[in-house]
Amino acid sequence: MLDVAKIRNNPDEIKKGLAAKNVDPAVVDSFLAVDAQWRTLTQKFDETRAEQKKLGEAKKVEEAKKMKEEVKKIEADLADLAKKRQELLYTMPNPPLAWVRTGKDEKENKTLREVGTKPDLAHPQDYMTITERLGLIDTDRAAKISGSRFGYIKGALARMEFALVDLAMRTAMAEEFIPVVPPVLINEKSMWAMGYLDRGRDEIYHLPADNLYLVGTSEQSIGPMHMDETFAEKDLPRRYISFSTCFRREAGSYGKDTKGILRVHQFDKVEMFSITTPERSEDEHKLLLSLEEKLMQTLELPYRVLDICSGDLGDPAAAKYDIEAWMPGQNGGKGEYRETHSTSNTTDYQARRLNIKYKTADGKPEFVHMLNGTAFAIGRMLIAIIENYQTPEGTIKVPKALQGSMGIEEIA
Repeated sequence: MLDVAKIRNNPDEIKKGLAAKNVDPAVVDSFLAVDAQWRTLTQKFDETRAEQKKLGEAKKVEEAKKMKEEVKKIEADLADLAKKRQELLYTMPNPPLAWVRTGKDEKENKTLREVGTKPDLAHPQDYMTITERLGLIDTDRAAKISGSRFGYIKGALARMEFALVDLAMRTAMAEEFIPVVPPVLINEKSMWAMGYLDRGRDEIYHLPADNLYLVGTSEQSIGPMHMDETFAEKDLPRRYISFSTCFRREAGSYGKDTKGILRVHQFDKVEMFSITTPERSEDEHKLLLSLEEKLMQTLELPYRVLDICSGDLGDPAAAKYDIEAWMPGQNGGKGEYRETHSTSNTTDYQARRLNIKYKTADGKPEFVHMLNGTAFAIGRMLIAIIENYQTPEGTIKVPKALQGSMGIEEIA
């Protein structure tokens, strides 16, 4: 949710930000028109109610009754305006930060750097060819009980998942992140407050009987944890590292990656989440990105960092970086980069909806800034490891950083 005062005082700035996100800026004018009517009617309501009170105190019963009916009518009109005003406000996404590059879509994202050495493989195979031969991933049996885009992860690969979780937890805890396992079912207010319902629900699994939603990323349940709370400034930043299973319909994937576990309806994820002050949020964003890169470098996986342009930002994000891992078995063995991480600064957009604040040194309450970042999306990390660590003999080397947890050096 945007700051109403900012919309009123700087409408052109808000329009520019919405246009950069491919949203019709006319919504700002529509909001301001309704907002002006709402403010005028609010004043009239207050004045009419005060007059009604005076008439009642003066024992002018009949006049007071007529005024009471007028108050009721104004109150009903005011409620209608308030609803329309809120609906318009909620459809406005978070504008990009000033430094974010303007671009229409993902084609205009910028590569900031490429890191690591791509493996020299004579005949790279894709991960499904390797894992089906080794009995590590079974999508056929999963399809029998769950349908398409599900899979069983088995044997040493299941052990690798837990080794990855352990690595992510230890790395984040060194930076004062608090480990947490959150709920994966959340109520409508929480999902809405995180900014995922106003402009489309196609990706989200909903349980109508209970009016609960399955999370698509654990940030959706971590953010609302402090709903309606106020932090002391000295207690910020508050950082969490969470593990959860996540669920997505993949409604917009249009037949992409239908086989295997790269784009599935259910997957496990380790997510970083930070609550901080506005002054520190950009530095906190850089910290999240640095931890994502540290994890990739610890696993010795080649990757690139992308600066995400305005048109490719989701509604809550004001700035975002992605990491894409090199996967040599993709694209028919020619290899390609595929997304494994993202980190976003949502500024105060989610905090306003959640009513999460902090008290400044002078005791003034202000909204916090909230940020999120992938530690590991497990399925995609397994793919990156399998394809980069495959051997000519058809086995998979285990990254050195995981060998201690797994107790093996190779999967055969």
